[in-house]
Amino acid sequence: MTAEHQPEFVYRLATADEWREANNTGVVPKRTIDERDGYFHLSTREQVLETANLHFNGVADLLALEIALAPIAAQVKFELAAKRGDAFPHLYDLLKCRHVTAVHRLVEDGDGFQFGEAL
Repeated sequence: MTAEHQPEFVYRLATADEWREANNTGVVPKRTIDERDGYFHLSTREQVLETANLHFNGVADLLALEIALAPIAAQVKFELAAKRGDAFPHLYDLLKCRHVTAVHRLVEDGDGFQFGEAL
């Protein structure tokens, strides 16, 4: 993805417990998949709800952590996820709480997850 086509924000899905842990440590915790792949899995605004619906079905306390891309851009690579046919942002560094600019509650209805209130 070229710099002129990069989004202003990227998103990390997190449970309320993960966000509490992040606020206690200053760093968003990695999941097993992040450890295995060597980077934090992120999504763009256009990708985040599909990601939530595919991987977090039934999670009642799901949050979308909004992260300004500019401060972390040097450590982010947009890489193709073959199963989804789209390039996703991958952060090859720690994701610190100070990088999170907003937190949005995701609510699940009959059609899947939707953005709810900002916390």
